[in-house]
Amino acid sequence: MPWQIDTATPIPHDLRAQLLARVDIFDRTYSRFRNDSLVASIATTPGTYEFPADAGALFDLYEKLYQATDAAVTPLIGGALESLGYDRAYTLQPSATPARVPAWDDAFAWDGHALTTLRPVTVDVGAAGKGYLVDILGALLRDAGHDDFVVDGSGDLLHAGGGGIRIGLENPLDTTKAIGIATVANRALCASASNRRAWAGMHHIIDPATGLPTRNVIATWAIADTALVADGLATALFFTGADRLREVADFQYVRMFSNGRIEHDFEGEIFA
Repeated sequence: MPWQIDTATPIPHDLRAQLLARVDIFDRTYSRFRNDSLVASIATTPGTYEFPADAGALFDLYEKLYQATDAAVTPLIGGALESLGYDRAYTLQPSATPARVPAWDDAFAWDGHALTTLRPVTVDVGAAGKGYLVDILGALLRDAGHDDFVVDGSGDLLHAGGGGIRIGLENPLDTTKAIGIATVANRALCASASNRRAWAGMHHIIDPATGLPTRNVIATWAIADTALVADGLATALFFTGADRLREVADFQYVRMFSNGRIEHDFEGEIFA
């Protein structure tokens, strides 16, 4: 999943190094695909774990989405993903029985700075974490004096500067076509689709109630002030309607169903 940063003026070497170093810190904190990450420790040993200072916004959003989706969006989905074969070794071989997804209050407590786990749990922040890293890199660019840029996290995108950008909305049923075009100016657009990170009849958007991939919604796009919020909402739209999610944040969206129906409320074009 390639990432790209475009800026109006060149990024100096020291800022490039700073951006890459921040990506490494994020990866060493949240990646369940490496043995030395913080979440890898959480998966094996209960206890209290300190997170980076900016982790509060990520877990606070998760708690809001958890409530708004009746526990469907949860950072505790990692075990279910691994049981379906989306594990550290990328075996892509689903087990016969999907793993049970623990309830938030039964598994851990978040106090705004530290996570206290009651038993080993596999944390996965894929529903909103990639968008949050896009925001973090955008903040570093702004702090360095760049005010005209696009951070494109391969489906999670943040724009800053004059004018805006037009983004095609890929049709998951035919990736050579788009179902519409979104215009984004000084906001974020994030997308999620069941045709990405798919294997053996499975995909990465899991319903905790069943431990299996969702089937009704096949693609979502959300536009919000931050990529963190847009990314989380794009995932939440697989499980619940936009009206309930407006309790969490103001946003625009497009949602495509498996029968081809398109639901939308956004400033852009829909072709069908």
